[in-house]
Amino acid sequence: MAKPARSNHRAGIGSVDKAEIAKLREFLRRSFGAPTLQVAPSSKSADVADVSLGVRKIGAITVDDEDGDRSFSFAMSVPVERPSLQDYLRKLFENDKITVVSRLKKTDSAEVNNGPEFLGVVSADDAKGSSFTLQMAILDIDLDDE
Repeated sequence: MAKPARSNHRAGIGSVDKAEIAKLREFLRRSFGAPTLQVAPSSKSADVADVSLGVRKIGAITVDDEDGDRSFSFAMSVPVERPSLQDYLRKLFENDKITVVSRLKKTDSAEVNNGPEFLGVVSADDAKGSSFTLQMAILDIDLDDE
């Protein structure tokens, strides 16, 4: 059976609505094992949501409505070198199950997991690998499990 069309789509295509904000917050809390993580609409753009831990903004979620499929992208700067990535993420999210795993034949990026669950990829921001960016794709169907 075909998936019904979403009836809660907003007039402002690309904007993140309150229901999606709540679903994204719960999804990220589960994904990172961080019950205090917050997601809120950005004051700068309707198609962006800010992600924070306490008063500290740690990243942003952007909407991608291309090709009629709604998805989201979480991006977070990680201001440490490769040897410190895992420790930094574990401390940030207070979760010892987070691991950073090297990728075969790739030296400029690594996978981030929470236990056996793949979360996303961290990629070096420069050739020296002095900082990284965590990228995590979130599909609309990932949020339907709420």
